[in-house]
Amino acid sequence: MCGITGWVAFDDDLTRHRAVVERMTATMARRGPDDGGVWIERHAALGHRRLAVIDLAGGRQPMLERTPAGTIALAYSGETYNFRELRTELAGLGHRFRTASDTEVVLRGYLQWGDRLAERLNGMFAFVWDGRTQSLHLVRDRLGVKPLYHRRTAGGVLFGSEPKAILANPLAPPVVDADGLRELAANTMAPGFAFWRDMTEVLPGTVVTVDRLGVRSRTYWTLEPAEHPHDLGTTVGHVRELLTDVVARQLVADVPRCVLLSGGLDSSAVTGLAARELARQGERPRTFSVDFTGREQAFRPDEVRDTPDTPFIRDVVARVGSEHRDVTLDPAGLADPALRRAVIAARDVPAGFGEMDTSLLRLFTAVRASSTVALSGESADEVFGGYRWMHERSAVYAGTFPWLAFRSATSGDRGAPLHPALRRRLDLDTYLADQYSTAVAAVGHRPGDDAHERRMREVTHLHLTRFVRMLLDRKDRVSMAVGLEVRVPFCDHRLVEYAYNVPWALKTFDGREKSLLRHAAAHVLPASARDRVKASYPSTQDPAYLLSLQQQAKEILAEVDHPVFTVADRDWLSAATALDALTIPSDVRRGVDRILDLYHWFELYRPTLAL
Repeated sequence: MCGITGWVAFDDDLTRHRAVVERMTATMARRGPDDGGVWIERHAALGHRRLAVIDLAGGRQPMLERTPAGTIALAYSGETYNFRELRTELAGLGHRFRTASDTEVVLRGYLQWGDRLAERLNGMFAFVWDGRTQSLHLVRDRLGVKPLYHRRTAGGVLFGSEPKAILANPLAPPVVDADGLRELAANTMAPGFAFWRDMTEVLPGTVVTVDRLGVRSRTYWTLEPAEHPHDLGTTVGHVRELLTDVVARQLVADVPRCVLLSGGLDSSAVTGLAARELARQGERPRTFSVDFTGREQAFRPDEVRDTPDTPFIRDVVARVGSEHRDVTLDPAGLADPALRRAVIAARDVPAGFGEMDTSLLRLFTAVRASSTVALSGESADEVFGGYRWMHERSAVYAGTFPWLAFRSATSGDRGAPLHPALRRRLDLDTYLADQYSTAVAAVGHRPGDDAHERRMREVTHLHLTRFVRMLLDRKDRVSMAVGLEVRVPFCDHRLVEYAYNVPWALKTFDGREKSLLRHAAAHVLPASARDRVKASYPSTQDPAYLLSLQQQAKEILAEVDHPVFTVADRDWLSAATALDALTIPSDVRRGVDRILDLYHWFELYRPTLAL
């Protein structure tokens, strides 16, 4: 896992701009704390920061292959889980390897198959400058596990794992326009959204090619409808086989590994399968969980959580015999402005997730002290239909994104904290309607499906192409801020393709959410975790956290001319500070978090608003 960046300029000699390329690369240092490198020729420059995971000595980058027609240079971020099979195939075709790394497999795979290599890779990846054809190929994995952004320039393109790498180049000033603010407020995960003006996210399952003819892209993978060939028993068995294979592949590493365990079905299934695989290798699994001081005693159910995590975590740990650590956090400490700024610097965006982000950063920091690779249960809800709003008719048939129709902290009137003039300018209702209609129009259907099956295919497609991207970006950016590689077995494209085409009635055959996963993983789960109802990532209910937010908001209100109030509504924030911290609505609390994020984002990035 690494950070990559680069610059292609057909109208300039980049050998004169090494200092700029080094600055761009330095912004990726937290993603790759183990090593770094820069390679430059006249019209192309690549920067790489390495987190060493496989072949600790042999995977240095940029990795080069010099040919009579030109140099091929690879800067690669990610992991290729089928690199051993590809290595064997390439060796049979005459390729000789100098290292044991998956990076060299990717490089030699490109030599053999060109950018069609993308279709052969199983993993999470984002890359290759080809000096033979003077072309750059930016390749992103199918689900978008690894981030990758680019920005066109007059003579080429800038690119990076994160926007901050691109913003380090003087050709990319930090400007945000109305479209960026619309998406920030609406939370629809519009395709290509990068927040910063003139910057674009490379779409998952896409290859972007840059050469003297310009910039073009091709889609090498997309979700397609197909007939499901199996009965119930065979389907459950196939899901079990796929999950077993996926987890085994994603445990491959030359560094310490662990599993992030919440006590929910998803992470417990990964933990159980990982424990079995590690037992075969003679190892004891390591697990980590996050909790808040006093949480179990003070727990109050809400719209997305019925039960605390701790009892379920204990049952899983007892079942698999893991070496477990609870990372217990002080809720009041999560409101520390320095911690908030660290999250914003990691994400480049004032996302407004509050302590759900700061606690994640604290958790990952604790995990990184003893592990370099962690497996996560993220994305199972999108794949198997686990979210509560997927099973609530009013949300499913609301005529908008179901996660926005369901009552929670991320729904409600997301435009309420905005300055009234800006709110009118953004016209969020129209933007949301346009994004939703565009998203639904992209869904293909099978002939003969009834109305409900068609609708649930749309709902599933929306989650796999929109909602999951928000979560994957959050996970990647916060984990890589501390140099931790988090792998997501449920994003294996083979599993996603198979589950996507299982009829909804089969996915919920026992009348519950995630029926297939529940039964496929039953053999490695305690009954409590197997039967647990979906619960979202924990959020503190300690009033000390809310009181701290309100105090910080009051301090911001005292800054009369601060630019945050060109975006935020001063009167709305003032009213929010007067509410009782014990009864403040969840969407108002999240609105305060969003304004505090905006405040610190202005301080960190000094952006220009082009409204």
